[in-house]
Amino acid sequence: MDKLKVAMVGCGRISRMYKQVFQCLSDQIEVTWAVDTKRDRAESFAEGFTNCKVTTDYRDCFGNDIDVMHTATPHNMHPIIAIDAMKHGINVLTEKPMAITLTDADKMIEVAKKAGVKLGVIFQTRYVKGCVELKKLIDEGKLGKLLAARSYLSWSRPDEYYSASDWKGTWDKEGGGVLIDQAIHSIDRVQWLVGDEIEWIEGSMGNRYHHAVNVEDVAEAFVKFKQGCLYHLYASNCYSYNAPIQIEIVGEKGKVGLLQDMAWVELNGEERYEIRDGYDGLSVGPSYWGSSHITQVKDFYKSVREDLPVTIDGPEGRRALEIVRGIYLSANKKQRLAVPFKDEPVTGIK
Repeated sequence: MDKLKVAMVGCGRISRMYKQVFQCLSDQIEVTWAVDTKRDRAESFAEGFTNCKVTTDYRDCFGNDIDVMHTATPHNMHPIIAIDAMKHGINVLTEKPMAITLTDADKMIEVAKKAGVKLGVIFQTRYVKGCVELKKLIDEGKLGKLLAARSYLSWSRPDEYYSASDWKGTWDKEGGGVLIDQAIHSIDRVQWLVGDEIEWIEGSMGNRYHHAVNVEDVAEAFVKFKQGCLYHLYASNCYSYNAPIQIEIVGEKGKVGLLQDMAWVELNGEERYEIRDGYDGLSVGPSYWGSSHITQVKDFYKSVREDLPVTIDGPEGRRALEIVRGIYLSANKKQRLAVPFKDEPVTGIK
């Protein structure tokens, strides 16, 4: 079987995860391009890959039989690069968030459909084995009617996290702060586990600690699902360390949850057991990232090779973004938003 030819666009902090994934999958893929606006970062990423070309312009990859383009750039560039690549017949697997507005996300979905290519969005924490088992249990009705859900994220991002970057902590490039960057993963897991459409969103946000930027470093919200489940979320990156994420789903017959990537189940107030991690053989980067990038990447490559539906495709990737954008707009407008809503610009904290 011919190897898939892949390009890596964006060779910053998260790219070390991709580099190890690509090295582990060297029997399936050939890394042919490393792209970054800072050439030295692209050159560093390309080291160790045979015949991997380096460029500062992703468009140089076009016309070179690229099968898959991975994007790990500043958030605002995700739709620009993905749409351009898909119009050139290239399958795209983009880091989260797929875009910083729903309008751009919808354009990506439309172009993927018209071009007949695959579009995937990285939400690797769904692939943790405990999370997969909880989804199966909920879908089988073991919890009965879902009543409530919550997620709690308290991480640490020092001032240097923002000052060292030319795009972090900005509305126009990152699209926000703790919600769109850190909490979006737990938001995605909750909405996926609940498996229902959103009825309304009401939230608030503030900047309590990182005064050099004008994005939120703390936020809370209520999200009402149409079948009645009420989701409460809290997120802050002002804590002293990256504490384990806490997620809980409550139903009429019991409750389940995740402490970071360890799942637990309690049914009928009696039966309680745990499902401990179980990654797919690769652990790299900070532990709070989770280690399931390789599982999702392999899944995406399979969808390309065998022309199968993408597990986390454009519409799936859009779901968590809709919640994030809804919280931002609700906070700015200081009112509850019915879903769907008109996605308007957010440029600061009011």
